[in-house]
Formats: sequence, C-alpha cells, structure tokens
Amino acid sequence: MAKARSLVGLDVHATKIVAAVLDAETGELQFFSVGGEVSEAAGLCAGLPGPVRAAYEAGPTGYGLARELERRGVACVVAAPSKIPRASGDRVKTDRRDAELLVRLLLAGKLHPVRVPGPEEEALRDLVRAREAVRLDLMRCRHRLSKLLLRHGFRFDDGRAWTDRHRAWLAGVALGWPAAQATLTDCCGAVDALVHRRDQLEREIIALLPASPWATQVARLRCLRGIDTLTAAGLCAEIGDFERFARAEQIMSYVGLVPSESTTGQQRRLGAITKTGSGHARRLLVEAAWHYRKRPTTGKTLTARQDGQPAQAVAIAWSAQQRLHRTWNRLEARAKRRTIIAVAAARELAGFCWAITRIE
Repeated sequence: MAKARSLVGLDVHATKIVAAVLDAETGELQFFSVGGEVSEAAGLCAGLPGPVRAAYEAGPTGYGLARELERRGVACVVAAPSKIPRASGDRVKTDRRDAELLVRLLLAGKLHPVRVPGPEEEALRDLVRAREAVRLDLMRCRHRLSKLLLRHGFRFDDGRAWTDRHRAWLAGVALGWPAAQATLTDCCGAVDALVHRRDQLEREIIALLPASPWATQVARLRCLRGIDTLTAAGLCAEIGDFERFARAEQIMSYVGLVPSESTTGQQRRLGAITKTGSGHARRLLVEAAWHYRKRPTTGKTLTARQDGQPAQAVAIAWSAQQRLHRTWNRLEARAKRRTIIAVAAARELAGFCWAITRIE
C-alpha cells in the first residue's frame, strides 16, 4: 500500500462526525465537523489530497461508512475500541480529542482493525444475534416465573422443566390471590410469546443458510460433534472468515479462551481465561465441548450431518472426538472441576473449527 498523504481520524456519532485531518508531509492538523450521514464524511475524506487513509472506532453506527469509504477509494481502518491505548491519567474526553487520538494512532500504526463484513453477512449476523437476544430474554422470563412459584411454595418434581408435562402442571397451578394469579398468567404468556419468536427466528436462519456466504463453513462445522446448524451459524456470525487466522492459537485468543498471564522477571503466572471477543461464540464452544465427555462414536445423527462432506473434514471431526475425549479423561483424573475441563476442551475445539473450515 502506498504511503498516505492525508490521514483522517473520525469520531462517529449518530448525528455528527468530527474529523481530525493530518497532513503527513507538513504535519498540519485540521478539524472538520459534518452531519451523521455516511456520504458527507466519505465525501470529505475523498476530497483530501491522496492517498487517503481513514480510521474510526467500531460502534453502533455499523460498517456503512467503511464500505462507502472503500467504494470511493479511501483505505479505512475500523478500530477495535478495546485495543485503543488510552493514558490512565487522561480525564478529558471530547470529540475533537478522540478524533485526534485516532489519527495519531493511525499514523503510528497502533490501531487494531476489526473485520468489516459485507452487507449480506452483516444482515445474517443481525438475525443470528436477534435469536440470541430472544434466547436470553426467554431464559430470564422462565427464571422469573420459577422464582414466583417458589415464593408461593410450588415446586415441579415430575421430570424436567418446560416439557409438555411441566406446561400441563403450570396450567393447573392456582396461587390463591388474584394479583399473584394475574402475574403467573402474564409470565406464562410472555414465555409462550418468546418461544414463538425464538422458533420463528430459527426457521428463518435455517431457511437462509443454504444460499448464504456461510453455507460451506456451516456444512463443515456440522461435521463436528456438538455443533449443529444453529451453533455453526452462531460461530460464523461471530468469527466471520476463519481463514484470516494464520494459526489455530489466534482463533483461540480471539474468542477469549486462552489463559490470562502476568509475568514479571522470573515469575510467570497464568490466570483465568481472558474472556475477550464474543461471549456468544465462547458460550457456543463451551456448550459443544461438553459433548466430548462421552467416548468417541459416530451415531446416526452425526453420520447424516457428515454425509456428502469431504473425507478430510470427517477425519478432522473424528480426530477432534478422540483428542477432546482424552482431554476430559486426563483432567478428570487430576480432579479438575468439570466446568474448567469444558473450557479447556472448548479452547481445543476452537482449533478444530479453524482447521475444518479451511479445507479446500
């Protein structure tokens, strides 16, 4: 890439964008303010002496500005906010100072870019995240309902909750007080509505996947034990292009499954996992890792998922079963807690996901 003549740091908000423009030859710094429209900011950058490089923080305004800048021939870095260095003693925060910080870090090459998805991929990711949001709402709503019943002395002891038997039991619960019964009716209605929304979103995701940019990746990931369609779609939504990682260790770090570290002098201390990156992807991997407690096997359902996939993908999936099962056995023999073992297995599973999606 040619050396940039003009560098631009953009502090982006919904209704206003502040631009700090640095001339790399003269060192002159200027500030401009435009409206929140993407076209205005892109036009400002495109009109500067070229080549031009711009940067802004990833945030709620999305990636439309980055795509518009690229369309107009302006190289753009969408920076990861958590990776932007900030002085601990700096207590003054303004739009101009934020824009200036971005442009100076861009000049120094200290910004960590995030991947910019295409419009179709971003729309699919929004759909997957909408389903995840509904899942969380449903879990909270069910929790509120169960605690309401517990306060009134009602406990369901006839099997698992939220089965048909449990719903039939709920229909016959009478709390005695009209206000409490109205609360129970409202909670049950909220659960039913959320279940309907969740199921509808899942149907939409499954229907759109075959023609989506993730079709091949999802098919490969489904070869792995514990990863079916919705889990694979969630991983694709949060990780995106698996091939941008040169090594398996990089994807493990990206989803926050590597240990934190504090090393001073001759002392090296490893702590809890970093939990950086997507919590959604991390949860999916940890949940899938629990399936590897059981001995390696290829049942009817997994065989159907692997049907038509490359032999190399099936071989990687079988290798994952063997290795992760050994991990479970080895750590259980050392009396490790199962939750810790699941995280360790999830870290290795992330590496197998990386390997299986890179098959040509």
